[in-house]
Amino acid sequence: MANRQHQQLPYLGFGLGLRPTHYEYILNHRPDVDWFEIVSDDYTIPGGKPLYYLDRIREHYPMVMHGVSLSIGSVDPLDKDYLSQIKALADRIAPQWISDHLCWTGVEGYNMHDLLPLPYTEEALKHVVARVEQVQDYLGRQILLENVSSYVSYQTSQFTEWEFLSAVAEQADCLILLDINNIYVSAFNHHFDPLTYLHNVPRERVQQFHVAGHTNHGTHIIDTHDEPIIREVYDLYAQAVAHFGKVSTMIERDDNIPAFPELYAELQALKAIAAKVTTQAQVQEDV
Repeated sequence: MANRQHQQLPYLGFGLGLRPTHYEYILNHRPDVDWFEIVSDDYTIPGGKPLYYLDRIREHYPMVMHGVSLSIGSVDPLDKDYLSQIKALADRIAPQWISDHLCWTGVEGYNMHDLLPLPYTEEALKHVVARVEQVQDYLGRQILLENVSSYVSYQTSQFTEWEFLSAVAEQADCLILLDINNIYVSAFNHHFDPLTYLHNVPRERVQQFHVAGHTNHGTHIIDTHDEPIIREVYDLYAQAVAHFGKVSTMIERDDNIPAFPELYAELQALKAIAAKVTTQAQVQEDV
């Protein structure tokens, strides 16, 4: 095993996804946001406007990198060109951490540009663990893996989703990016209790939360990231804070992106929820 960073990562507070429509606002107003998360794939091409703005904004805010093309669950060989691009970007901006998704995105060299769920089997677990170890050794650091939302399940699955995610994290010695909205979406679609999910993920592995909006079609929910956060997801976030404690939290918004102050207001709502839950927990400890 190669020498890799295995250190206590910082608590960053409350952040937002960095999106091009907000570049100028951020530089002109320097909003009171603790950090930004970038979609790594948007900045892997050398030069151009995205990297120009990223370099300028990076001077004022901590960054984390969040990829969508690692395809850790695919049976294709790991894409070494993609990994080299991710490593080069990390060398450039010194992110606090790097994350991607526990999924597969294509096969035989074809990228479907979707985050596809895995069968939760012993075979898949062994396969994913080996690939995560390869990625971490190449990057020289632990990575975070995010739970994806899903709309289908496999009859061959031997584990629940939370059991599979936890086993990957423990066996590959990686960390978890816990997407609260994705838990809500999958719980609705597959009829399980989202609190069961929360309470069966190892606390010490959870480094970051995602919170986002979605589209409810009545019979199923699609994780679209194009709507405001709903009350039920805020409530589930409060339960996550109560269970896991202080975890770096950010909002994802990828379409129908509002003006920056509207997203900032949602972030303040999350911050208020976390403060209230933390205060209540402290009061209970003091009683």
